[in-house]
Amino acid sequence: MLTALADGELLAEKTGATPPTVVALHGWMRSGADFSSIVSGLDAVSIHLPGFGITPEPPTAWGTADYAEALARAIEPFGPVVLVGHSFGGRVAVRLAASRPELVKGLVLTGVPLVRLTAAPKPALRFRIVRSLAKAGLVPKSVLEAQRRKHGSADYLAAKGVMRDILVRVVGENYDDDLARVKAPVRMVWGALDTSAPADAGLAASTRIDGAQFRQIEGSGHLLEGALTTAVRDELLALLKEVNE
Repeated sequence: MLTALADGELLAEKTGATPPTVVALHGWMRSGADFSSIVSGLDAVSIHLPGFGITPEPPTAWGTADYAEALARAIEPFGPVVLVGHSFGGRVAVRLAASRPELVKGLVLTGVPLVRLTAAPKPALRFRIVRSLAKAGLVPKSVLEAQRRKHGSADYLAAKGVMRDILVRVVGENYDDDLARVKAPVRMVWGALDTSAPADAGLAASTRIDGAQFRQIEGSGHLLEGALTTAVRDELLALLKEVNE
């Protein structure tokens, strides 16, 4: 069932009773529908984050801290809750747990890019040259866009307008301070074949959160499907039992 939170600022899929005890946050270019089997039978809301699903785009190029602030406004009437976050949604969950700990009882994270173990690759030389020329007004924007389409990631190419600006901003963010500030219990579940947020980077992130538990699922990748979905639900149920004892 569709529900509105924070006076309509966020839309979400609702299961179970009110108030929810679980809030689910989806990945980039995904929606709250990803969590239907994970939160089945629970009192939960699966958020459609701004710019995804049926929730309108943010008015400006938000970072994950802005998304966390919007989420805090939605949770304040009924928190604290357990957050379950996948990929981009996990970034937002970590920001919220670090900045508003009174709203977060626990975290289940999966496939979340939180630390980088190697330096980010530089854009191709030709792209950098065209970008510089475009900034100087020496080549038209159409030439720059053609280079972007040639060298950009699938997510970058699919994003338009303010959502592309958000993606660029988020990819460059750092979460080191936030990880150190998270005090709620954390369970991390990673697909061993995840190439978007590699498991070794997830394990490294877990060492920066006091008491975090890390579990790797063989044969699973980045998306919430198959054995990874089952494992995330299992960890969520176990965490709910832990924090409610």
